[in-house]
Amino acid sequence: MNFTQGEIIYINKPYRMSSFGALAYVRTRISKKIGVKRVKIGHAGTLDPLATGVLILCTGKKTKEIERLQYDTKEYTATLQLGATTPSYDMEHEVDETYPVEHITRELVEQTLPQFIGEIQQVPPQYSAVKIGGKRAYQLKRRGDEVELKAKPVRIDELQLTSFDEEKKQASIRVVCGKGTYIRSLARDIGEALGSGAYLTALCRTRVGEVTLADCVEMNDFPTWLDQQEIEIP
Repeated sequence: MNFTQGEIIYINKPYRMSSFGALAYVRTRISKKIGVKRVKIGHAGTLDPLATGVLILCTGKKTKEIERLQYDTKEYTATLQLGATTPSYDMEHEVDETYPVEHITRELVEQTLPQFIGEIQQVPPQYSAVKIGGKRAYQLKRRGDEVELKAKPVRIDELQLTSFDEEKKQASIRVVCGKGTYIRSLARDIGEALGSGAYLTALCRTRVGEVTLADCVEMNDFPTWLDQQEIEIP
């Protein structure tokens, strides 16, 4: 492997680690391994800290492929808690509103999901990396500023209910979608469409293009994986 010329690495990003944190972890160890101060590296598509799954890292000249990789179709599994919302649409924040759930059945969820398949308009979460005037939306929110984001077109190819817990009112879904789709926003919108609220309790990116979790290195295993590679030292 030649990390300076460029390599593509597939990581299974752990829960509660930011995408940048995962990138920094890998960069530090590669840089030390090949004896450079700071190897060039970037990632092809941010994952929220509370999400896990496929994170593609590109080093050296392969960073030129990041834009192309970001357009690959992505697949997610997610669990929605119905009947409540949080400011971030996931468990990063406490519940701020509760809603009725007595009317929600598996059948209602299955009837509701198809309206989100195809080209739809979606408002990104206020706690997101979307830039407003050069600042990230989540940075503005955390300092107390009002954030107004406009709806943008996104594409959802498949949306399937995989399980429904009638007692807990939790729905698990599988989503296949295009670039820029926020599964947190999808959860919010599904909750509204059900005449209730919803937020994510779990999110995993299971595929990017042809890359699946089976192709990924676990973060804890990365140092061992790196030691096992034949590496060209610049």
